Amino acid sequence: MIVDNLEYNTEREKLIIPEYGRHLQKMINHTVAIENKEERNKVAKSIIAVMGNLQPHLRDVPEFQHKLWDQLFIMSDFKLDVDTPFPVLTKEKLQERPEPLDYPQNFPKYRFYGNNIKRMIDVANSWEDGDLKTALTYTIANHMKKCYLNWNKDTVEDSAIFNHLYELSDGKINLKGSTEDLTDSSNLLRGKKKKHTSSNTSGGKKNYRSRGKKRY
Repeated sequence: MIVDNLEYNTEREKLIIPEYGRHLQKMINHTVAIENKEERNKVAKSIIAVMGNLQPHLRDVPEFQHKLWDQLFIMSDFKLDVDTPFPVLTKEKLQERPEPLDYPQNFPKYRFYGNNIKRMIDVANSWEDGDLKTALTYTIANHMKKCYLNWNKDTVEDSAIFNHLYELSDGKINLKGSTEDLTDSSNLLRGKKKKHTSSNTSGGKKNYRSRGKKRY
């Protein structure tokens, strides 16, 4: 007889927010069915108190209280009609897609270069022509090449970097006809691989070999 009365989770109603448990879900379902609104308000506040007790260090924080009320409406499948201290969360509002965030870069076409490259180019544009500006320009170009390889993980022609630099500098830095080569791609990638390999093996064989040796 007892076995016949057992309930299995697979046969029960699916919990909307499982973290709060089935008993709380049943309390909310019961509250939705209460006809008297004053009684519903009273029970809803009691449920919020129970939910807040699960995280007592946050229960009195206004932002957390707002979250609890939103979760209450979600678990009631938005059927609960009670007075709340916050705007009522609706199903449409919950399913509303957020506005896409603007990427904080002047040239989103070349995001892999980052904002610092654009700032360096602006600085180079402000300098007078000379050896220092030339050195800075090639430093920027080499760094752009390294950034490109980090993103592409393959290879890139210097001419492509020069074209990007020309575009990012609004045509003020033109290395398209330059006879000087940038740092070889393999050297830029080798430095990255070497650093990665040493970080992975530094705690391996060396430490293992040193075990058992006497220290004087």
